[in-house]
Amino acid sequence: MSANPFGFRFDNSYARLPETLFAFCDPQPVRAPELLLFNGELAAQLGLDAEALNSDTGAALLGGNRPLPGGEPLAQAYAGHQFGNPTMLGDGRAVLLGEQLTPDDQRRDIQLKGSGRTPFSRGGDGRAALGPMLREYIISEAMHALGVATTRALAVVGTGEQVLRDTAQPGAILTRVAASHLRVGTFQYAAGRQDKALLETLVDYTLKRHYPDRVDAEVPALALLEAVMDRQIALITEWMRVGFIHGVMNTDNVALSGETIDYGPCAFMDRYHPETVFSSIDQRGRYAYGNQPVITQWNLARFAETLIPLIDDDADRAVETAEALIKSHTERYAQRWLVMMRGKLGLFGEEDGDAALAADLLDWMARHDADHTNTFRDLIGGATPPGEPFQNDEFGDWHRRWQARLGRNGRAEEDAWALMGRHNPAVIPRNHQVEAALSAAVRDGDLAPVKALLAALDDPYRDRGPDDPYRQPPAPDEQVLRTFCGT
Repeated sequence: MSANPFGFRFDNSYARLPETLFAFCDPQPVRAPELLLFNGELAAQLGLDAEALNSDTGAALLGGNRPLPGGEPLAQAYAGHQFGNPTMLGDGRAVLLGEQLTPDDQRRDIQLKGSGRTPFSRGGDGRAALGPMLREYIISEAMHALGVATTRALAVVGTGEQVLRDTAQPGAILTRVAASHLRVGTFQYAAGRQDKALLETLVDYTLKRHYPDRVDAEVPALALLEAVMDRQIALITEWMRVGFIHGVMNTDNVALSGETIDYGPCAFMDRYHPETVFSSIDQRGRYAYGNQPVITQWNLARFAETLIPLIDDDADRAVETAEALIKSHTERYAQRWLVMMRGKLGLFGEEDGDAALAADLLDWMARHDADHTNTFRDLIGGATPPGEPFQNDEFGDWHRRWQARLGRNGRAEEDAWALMGRHNPAVIPRNHQVEAALSAAVRDGDLAPVKALLAALDDPYRDRGPDDPYRQPPAPDEQVLRTFCGT
């Protein structure tokens, strides 16, 4: 552990695990590091000196040109199922600098993404383009403001170098902050080595780091599986609440902390439909909006498979126990989803017809191309949302059912509107606005649209007039139908 003028206070526990789980390696220096975006608020929460870091020296530190005091840079090893296919992976363009101890003694990984080649690069250049790094900064900070568990973005540093993708693009490095970078793929990597002792070490480490209340469980591996399941259910329910589509729900992108991680071809829905897909690499809709809960269960089953040797010495009994827990995911998610939908509709208490009331609205929205965010926001106050589709008899019948249910809340109307206001954002990172801001930054070197968008997304639940530009769905010629991962 060490302190320094920038406020870094590292205690690098992952670096003390068996070295088969990682490889020590330094970031590769860049030609001309320049701090393009810096998150001063997050820096302060981490206990860092924001003023000292928001400088040329800070750019050199976060660009990988100078060693971070107390850091022990390493690339993590992991595996993963990518679109259902098992693959050996690892940090091919990221380096974990160290684990910052915050003023309230929370532990946070500080990672550079796009910092050059590592032993796991598999022939890649280890670099990142500016657009995707700005995109992760925008979306991750928006998710944080929306109240969704997520990694955070501390900075984007321009490298002064070009990276070659489809075309030559300006390079950049993102500083990502996470509760940890432990993932389902970490356990898949250890299980692939058929090293029971290594798995036991990982279970113990993960419980102590993320679920200390379960360290003394009778079967630690089973306790970890259930804890991770509950966190993932909570996370995916929040994705569904705000209309977020991750786009690459591979097992290497399932963080055991329950945070959203790796914002590649992610997007937010405008028009509601459960089959919505944006990712250019998701050709069959495996990770479509409506499939996310099912894929989460599938990913958790892969996690359970790695833990079988630790659940019971009798393999058949271990499988039976794990399967029973995984099967419970369906009902656990349904219960959590219904609680979330009651919040979106301003409903207190529980009635048998609540699930049908919510499902009927979503079905109507899908058939009439209703905007996901604006429909729910415009219902606050009990009004009928503007627009021709909402004037038909079918919606009118649903609206009367909803009003009758609100009347049985047993609470003041204002309480229902306040509940809805907390569950239904007025502003999300709409794809056409994100793409326009990224285009200005990459094409013209103009970061003003990115900064304006970040300011709007910082307070997403504030009431805004219907003509506010950040509430507007895309015009037909503004629609973004495909997003890309940037690698």
